Amino acid sequence: MEESVSEILEMKSEEDVLQGYDVSSSSEITVPPRLIDQVIGQENAVEVIKKAATQRRHVMMIGNPGTGKSMLAKAMAELLPKEELKDILVYPNLDDSNNPIIRTVASGRGKQIVAAHKAEAGKRKQMRNTLIMLLIFGIIGYALISGQWLMGIIAAAFIFMALQYSRPREEAMIPKLLVSSEPNAVAPFIDGTGSHAGALLGDVRHDPFQSGGLETPAHDRVEAGAIHRSNGGVLFIDEINTLTPHSQQNLLTALQEGEFPITGQSERSSGAMVRTEPVPCRFIMVAAGNLDAVQGMHPALRSRIRGYGYEVYMQDTMLDTPENRVKFVRFIAQEVKNDGKIPHFDRSAIEEVIREGQRRSNRKGHLTLKLRDMGGLIRVAGDIARQEGADMTTAEHVLKAKQSARSIEQQISDEYITRIRDYDLSVVTGTQIGRVNGLAVMGSDSGSILPIVAEVTPSQGANGTVIATGLLKEIAKESIQNVSAILKKFTGRDIRNMDVHVQFIGTYSGVEGDSASISVATAVISAIEGIPVKQDVAMTGSLSVRGDVLPIGGVTYKIEAAAKAGIKTVIIPKANFGDVLIEDRYRTMVEIIPVEHIEEVLEVALVPQNREVFLNKLKKLAAEPAKVFESSTGAAGSHSAA
Repeated sequence: MEESVSEILEMKSEEDVLQGYDVSSSSEITVPPRLIDQVIGQENAVEVIKKAATQRRHVMMIGNPGTGKSMLAKAMAELLPKEELKDILVYPNLDDSNNPIIRTVASGRGKQIVAAHKAEAGKRKQMRNTLIMLLIFGIIGYALISGQWLMGIIAAAFIFMALQYSRPREEAMIPKLLVSSEPNAVAPFIDGTGSHAGALLGDVRHDPFQSGGLETPAHDRVEAGAIHRSNGGVLFIDEINTLTPHSQQNLLTALQEGEFPITGQSERSSGAMVRTEPVPCRFIMVAAGNLDAVQGMHPALRSRIRGYGYEVYMQDTMLDTPENRVKFVRFIAQEVKNDGKIPHFDRSAIEEVIREGQRRSNRKGHLTLKLRDMGGLIRVAGDIARQEGADMTTAEHVLKAKQSARSIEQQISDEYITRIRDYDLSVVTGTQIGRVNGLAVMGSDSGSILPIVAEVTPSQGANGTVIATGLLKEIAKESIQNVSAILKKFTGRDIRNMDVHVQFIGTYSGVEGDSASISVATAVISAIEGIPVKQDVAMTGSLSVRGDVLPIGGVTYKIEAAAKAGIKTVIIPKANFGDVLIEDRYRTMVEIIPVEHIEEVLEVALVPQNREVFLNKLKKLAAEPAKVFESSTGAAGSHSAA
């Protein structure tokens, strides 16, 4: 098995990533002009967006961050059928100043109308000022001729102030341009992600001067919201579940009616008294979010989208085929072009980026589609190349970028590994009874060591129990219960008269998932039987009640964390072996052993005094557990001594 593992890993390392694809640099790749053609690996979502744009349907996209949701929304705005956009104006209402009038005009006409009103108001103001000055000069002139110049100056000042205070305010009658658009412009795309109610639905600014002739006209304080600025286009809202229920309800009203009046969104604002006529807001809604967004959405809003549109799940990975690798090359070219400041990637750099795409997929035969993170790696590699004055970005620059562009979780993991070494929490040499080095994932791209300790004590109650500590979450708790069945089978003991204590060390943020199942089973069996566990061995894998080792996630990052910690051997599920894409620097540091059943784990990890007796027991228990149970007491005594 060891030779085959080494050979397979070596084959992966020497694989021709581009498989004969003739490209020497990303500069040779043509980037499609349309955004929809630049989307990688989301064929189903692309087809839905094309249909939704043609029919003007709403869309909800659910998936992990960085999979292209905002890019698809922007692409939809480009694909919308051509239609005449409108300018929206708000006029003062002479009958009721708190109910401004809304008017729509052809695209580009709004600016002309406002400019014409301003010019007319300017002419009237200039004429009135000229008449006032003539009157004042006349009064002063008469006073000088009559010799009463002091009284003339006083009278002129009094008349000037009176006319200034009582003159009409021409600007109060000028309409305000709420929404402006250019003739022949593409449909607007408005990103309303994270908007508060006023920014999303429109608002009325507070007026500190509300009387005395100094107040700002109500219509001039009206501000358009994202729903109004996206009229005729696309409104994109990511993390839709973060909107308040009130905002989601109003958003639903806007979707249904195609118009929504603007009023003050704060009860303490003077704008709360102002409410315009309904303002047009016929937009296409593109909502997005993670899987939890579905639970946080207003049910009626989701029903509206489903009833008049589409729901799309965004893929995390795509098949690792030659065609998709070519798409990945195009993605690199797109990122270089869009950035505009980094050099192009040569063939070696392209191959290294694709290898990283394979690693980050966490699935054998797949490439990651979390392309925002991959884009970050590409930009950091390009920055390093530019800093060094290189004409092209090479594989060396990509490898350096992987070190300098580590995620927060990776940095925390490295710090944690260093800290547990300093405080002797990490044991990677010798043997210990009831202690196993498990492996865990932090975030989505880093691993860590998870020490697990087990101890067996006489039962304090009528029946023995398995007690686990370490902030275990639901799935982890259930996996501990499953381990109970394995204990009965592979120790041959009746555990009703004993309590089994399991401690997950250093799990301050909790344990989620069942990937520590084989670690727990090994630690407990070691504690019950008194057989030491090799501390230079780490393991990860789920466990069925029949003892089958089941696949888990993040196997590549777990193996790399084990290598960093000084572990020499890592046990993983055989089903995950195709997912292993560790970096070359770790290949000589750690031996990987894929297993299918718990007895294989025990055979590798435990160090019994009489190995032959121990191995025979494992085979016998795995093959004939029923017979062993019939004579469990005697079997337990003899093997415990072994």
